[in-house]
Amino acid sequence: MNTKRDPSVLHAAITLLGLAVWIPFAIFKLKAGLHGILLLGIVWVVLSSLPLRATLPQVRAAMRDGMDRAMPAMFIFLTIGVVIATFILSGTVGTLIYYGLKFMHPAIFLPAGLILCSVMSLAVGTSWGTVGTGGVVLIGIGAAMGMPLPLVAGMVVSGASFGDKMSPVSDTTNLSALSAETDLYAHIRSMAYTTIPSYLITLALFSWLGMRFADSTLPQQELDILMAGLDSTFTINIWMLLPLVVLLVLSIKGVIAEAGMLVASLVAAALAVLVQDYNLSEVITSFYDGAKLETGNDKLNALLNRGGITEMAWTFTLSFIAISLGAIMEHMGFLKVMMDWLLSQVKRAASVVTCAITGTFAGNLLLGESYVSIVLSGQMFKEKFDEVGVDRKVLSRSIEEGGTLMTALIPWTTTGAFYTATLGVATLEYAQWSFLNWINPLIGILFAWLGIALFRTIRQPGTPIAEPSQAT
Repeated sequence: MNTKRDPSVLHAAITLLGLAVWIPFAIFKLKAGLHGILLLGIVWVVLSSLPLRATLPQVRAAMRDGMDRAMPAMFIFLTIGVVIATFILSGTVGTLIYYGLKFMHPAIFLPAGLILCSVMSLAVGTSWGTVGTGGVVLIGIGAAMGMPLPLVAGMVVSGASFGDKMSPVSDTTNLSALSAETDLYAHIRSMAYTTIPSYLITLALFSWLGMRFADSTLPQQELDILMAGLDSTFTINIWMLLPLVVLLVLSIKGVIAEAGMLVASLVAAALAVLVQDYNLSEVITSFYDGAKLETGNDKLNALLNRGGITEMAWTFTLSFIAISLGAIMEHMGFLKVMMDWLLSQVKRAASVVTCAITGTFAGNLLLGESYVSIVLSGQMFKEKFDEVGVDRKVLSRSIEEGGTLMTALIPWTTTGAFYTATLGVATLEYAQWSFLNWINPLIGILFAWLGIALFRTIRQPGTPIAEPSQAT
């Protein structure tokens, strides 16, 4: 009976190089669609797997396993579409945009929005929930003020990523600590050394840009027209924020994301019927089709006619293909074989940290899913960190910097695709403004080479360590 073999280093290198050349060539030179690009990537990896005696049923099983792991995230895609549609019809989004235009000065919009997204994501532990609620509102306010939308989206992503990375209730924070087998709070304290300087630089950059773009905002007369359009379309008052409050409270109390979003959507749907005078049929239909409003103002129509399951279809199908590609890569061992070889060549502590950050980033690029690359990086690098005498809380920090932060900048990852669908801005357009997501990994690498916050351990390789925190 034939059994699957592991690839050689040369075989793995050729397979990975093929993808590394094909994907950017097809995106930037051919300007082809991502779905087709990744589908051909699957064909390439499957063909490359045949010499390993891999069978097509094994390939199918690998894809199925990948989808099983990703189903919670896939369901959140659809749920966020419902949240956006119902929050628009309930007047929640309109109320937040109205008050934002009324009280927020354009000069402080970017730094204030960054802090708002940071606090929100830190509290609820999810960047997706933050982008799907606060991010949508801030995009609306920024568009009404005349701000460049890629800049606003980059600010939203930076703030949401900060909270998702540093929150003790974030799934990626807990997963990184568990994967590196280190204590959760030691992991968070370790991240603070590189994340806080990065955040302060990011805040300074957005403050400077806010002052620079303040003069290019829309005149007050046009802002007044937009506010009047919102006021005539919705009942605007503080009670319309109830769905958002419900969502935040349920998230803080640890209710799983899907359930919290559905409950908040039902509250929003009730407000849409009882207060905003939409009929029940319209609200239920919006779950799938999204909000369909006619405000009499084209700019408002563009801001508010969105949401629904259909708006998430592009993201959902792209993620399906990307996760399938990543699952095959993982199952066939291409990435692991290559990383094991690279680690065998690395001896210095700073080089190992650099490899952990860039290796997790490469995992995101090739696997399309940060959860998988975080787990694999923890498994691949922990013994190497022991060998060079660096504490594993530096490993967990490095995994977050290369995984949690960088996944938002890759168009075909689940996170990058989700942000694009939710914010309406292409990943490669907002990526250049997502300062925290770039700066933090670079500072992590710089600090490693300077010996700053490069915590050492005297524990010998193979010695058991304390059980990691199970906090969630």
